[in-house]
Amino acid sequence: MDRKHTIWISVIGGSVAVPKIERVAERVGELLARAGAVVVCGGLGGVMKSVSKGAKENGGTVVGILPGDKRSDANEYVDYAIPTGLGIARNLLVVRSGDAVIAIDGKWGTLSEIALAKSIGKTVIALQSFELDDVISTKTPEEAVELALSAARESLLQNEKTV
Repeated sequence: MDRKHTIWISVIGGSVAVPKIERVAERVGELLARAGAVVVCGGLGGVMKSVSKGAKENGGTVVGILPGDKRSDANEYVDYAIPTGLGIARNLLVVRSGDAVIAIDGKWGTLSEIALAKSIGKTVIALQSFELDDVISTKTPEEAVELALSAARESLLQNEKTV
């Protein structure tokens, strides 16, 4: 797949995560990297750091869209840090950048990102996260990644048809 058609998956979740959730997020990053997808996240700690680590350690590319003004705030696994200076308003940029969204765990910030993603028509896959109408709940990283990649491929095909 060429760069123009590379799948980008936004992964959202808590900035603080327990070890079990960190392992889940790391596995999601690993699976996305192995599938050749670019991982987009908020670039900081918790789920964001774990998914970044999983992707980076498996040859993937990670884009971190940061709330602050400094690239240096990004976790060490982020390849491309984008400082926005927007605070939590950067949540829209995180979900808008992906072809689909995987939500892992999380609290209010994650819930806001889910709402933003759904309001702009993104497919959201929940993995040990909020169970909401029109959000696809999954039990395993493998299932979440498979569904996100499938939704992303469909989104890319739809975009090509409208061009």
